[in-house]
Amino acid sequence: MSQHTTQTRTVFTLFIITLSYFAVCVEAGGLFLNEFGTPAMGNAGAGSNAEASDASTAFHNPAGMTRLDRPQLMLAGGLGYGEIRFDSDGSVPTSGGDGGNAGNYFPILGAYYVHPLDEDWRFGFTTISLAGAALDYDRGWTGRYQNDKVELTTITAMPTLAYRVNDWFSVAAGPTIAYGMLEMDVSVNFPGPASDGQATIDGDDIDVGYSLSALFELSERTRVGVLYMSEIEMDLDGDLKTRNGPIGGFTVPNDTTVPFAQFIHGSIYHDLNEKWAVVGTLGWQDWSTMDSVAISGTPGGEAALPRNWDDTWHYAAGLHYRPAPKWLLRTGVAYDTNPVDSDDRTADMPIDRQMRYAVGASYDWSESLTVGASFVYADYGSGKINGSNLSGEYDRNDVYFLGLHANWKY
Repeated sequence: MSQHTTQTRTVFTLFIITLSYFAVCVEAGGLFLNEFGTPAMGNAGAGSNAEASDASTAFHNPAGMTRLDRPQLMLAGGLGYGEIRFDSDGSVPTSGGDGGNAGNYFPILGAYYVHPLDEDWRFGFTTISLAGAALDYDRGWTGRYQNDKVELTTITAMPTLAYRVNDWFSVAAGPTIAYGMLEMDVSVNFPGPASDGQATIDGDDIDVGYSLSALFELSERTRVGVLYMSEIEMDLDGDLKTRNGPIGGFTVPNDTTVPFAQFIHGSIYHDLNEKWAVVGTLGWQDWSTMDSVAISGTPGGEAALPRNWDDTWHYAAGLHYRPAPKWLLRTGVAYDTNPVDSDDRTADMPIDRQMRYAVGASYDWSESLTVGASFVYADYGSGKINGSNLSGEYDRNDVYFLGLHANWKY
């Protein structure tokens, strides 16, 4: 057998070994973000598909744009910070520490615009990040064969058209154009006496889905809104690079297919009186689409690796309180069900059931400008992992979000 053939087969074998260890990281979209810097963040997202009172309805429910009679622009931003600390139970043979704080700072950015075209038609445009991840464990930690570092960034653009069918019913539709970029580092336990190798994957892609929405204005005090977003499937084309392997480093093209689940959310908004309002949301997300992850590369390596995610349900409830004509205070809680069992959970996205606790405030600076801020504490659960090369749970699995917004009416 020629040296070239032997080397090619070795590269192929190492390619599959590498993927079998670190393909678990590609689910980094996990559950969608719920924090976009909009006022609804102060309600933990409760009622966001039914409120329809500012430019952020261009995202939360484009059909609600028919309620706005002037052009409006909202700019939103903020900062998130994760406190994510793993506690190994010591039952697996992989040596190393607990990884330190894998959390990181990350930005929150969004822009929302609504423009009336005539009495019944509205145009809207949104730019946000729907999903993402940012984790960075200490090198040499006990879970290094699952993940050392992962960064997933998505940018989504949503142009939409809304139409008022009659006095109480409006509809909207439009494309969802999403760009995703993935970068991951993972340690690889190459066969033989060699020490750990390192593998890095990168890739990006653009895919297009669509959104549909409706708003039912049941009375002057009560509204119900529904938003549906289709699945987006990204083929993240890039490279797989290894270092310190038994034949040295190599680079091969890589294509990782990551599905972002379709979902449907429905909300209600109801004014109790001039000061108080109640809001709520019920949602379903089709994360069983993450049943497996397809990976392919050169030379000829292909794999469909099981992830075994389940569909999730989202519940949220909140209150509005207006203590003075220019002030609006918000609070809310939200709960998301667990998407994955401990046998299938991995260190790149260690979420369990999720609880969110939120507060927010908005102030009418003038007739044309409203400003505000929101704070959310998100508890991502214990995130227990019961795998063959990593076992334990997270004694800290928390994320904090601070959002700011400004809404202009023209």
